[in-house]
Amino acid sequence: MEELNLCKEPMKNSVSNFSSLSSDLTELILSILPVTSIVRATAVCKHWQSIISTSTFSSAVAATRKKPFFFLYGLNNIFPRNNRLLAFDPDFNNWLSLPVFRQQNDSCFTGCDGFCVCTTSSSFSFCPILSQDVHVTCMFNCPRLNPLVGVFYDKGCKLPRFIVVGGVKFIGGLVDIEDGLFVEIYNPHCGCWENCSPLPADFRTGNSSQSLTSASFDGKFYVYGIYSGFVSTFDLITHVWSEVQTLRPPGVLSGFLISCNELLVLAGLCYDHHGMSFNLWSIDEKTMEFSELAIMPGELLACLFDGEEDYNLASLKCVGLDNLVYVYNEEHHMNYPTCVCEISNGSKCRWRRIPDLPVPLNHFHKVTSFCSSVSIDSILN
Repeated sequence: MEELNLCKEPMKNSVSNFSSLSSDLTELILSILPVTSIVRATAVCKHWQSIISTSTFSSAVAATRKKPFFFLYGLNNIFPRNNRLLAFDPDFNNWLSLPVFRQQNDSCFTGCDGFCVCTTSSSFSFCPILSQDVHVTCMFNCPRLNPLVGVFYDKGCKLPRFIVVGGVKFIGGLVDIEDGLFVEIYNPHCGCWENCSPLPADFRTGNSSQSLTSASFDGKFYVYGIYSGFVSTFDLITHVWSEVQTLRPPGVLSGFLISCNELLVLAGLCYDHHGMSFNLWSIDEKTMEFSELAIMPGELLACLFDGEEDYNLASLKCVGLDNLVYVYNEEHHMNYPTCVCEISNGSKCRWRRIPDLPVPLNHFHKVTSFCSSVSIDSILN
């Protein structure tokens, strides 16, 4: 496996041909490289390192719109040393092994919009992806496990705000489903959590990240029931929930809501008289009407299962961001096969299977996935 190591040995290829280039042209060339190649380039020579370390270079990298990484976090409840954080770099078309985010046994790990997040029943910590600069907030007002987490920014503010929605509450070792609709927003200016309007009661029977999916789109935080098809939006300015609607195209067994650039996309596993399929729909955020966007080729869907008689619907998961939608099987014995759909020009879709993870992997009791952009600043700093 490719290791993302900031102390890589310098490249052995000669850079004499680059020495005659201006700093501006060298910066432009380096900025279009994949993120992992940029990291390695810092070890080539002092001149490249000085260019990559500037703020103008960070802006140049951001302008190239690097594709977001796909992350898989494997948790072993018995031997924490076997926990693994793996990332797929679509520009590099390879898997990377990353440092594991330190967490407690009862904690939940996820990621969103450039940040890794770790929650326990009462605590919340975050750090930029590929960074060890961990920030620990004050305790939740409403302790819970497995909530949905999103990040957003107030206009003109560079500090992130986190929204935490739902989650299950434990009382005496038992799950309390009657009291898990909490919504809180972290205010970085005062360092405290603010209570907001609770998640609508329609989601009471399934209010954790195990049965809900979310997407931040056009100033709103969408919550969607994977199996129920219920959808509601939280306005990140007014802090008000919309009325609950049902978003369920014909034949959908499970669905996942994804923010894809200018599109709000619903991805779902379907069953009809033609058999099993995995479909993508574009969603009109005003009317919640849907139109078919793409269907995964049958041969790729077959790669995600052992056979037609082994469709474990709950094992199929989906995450995405920008113009990429990843679909994978979280069963350990399958070694987590993954396919990706790249959406271009708003409607053109190209499906492919990504390289397999290395084998063998240690057994994971739980696998968490997310798709996120990666800031070059968080790596180099």
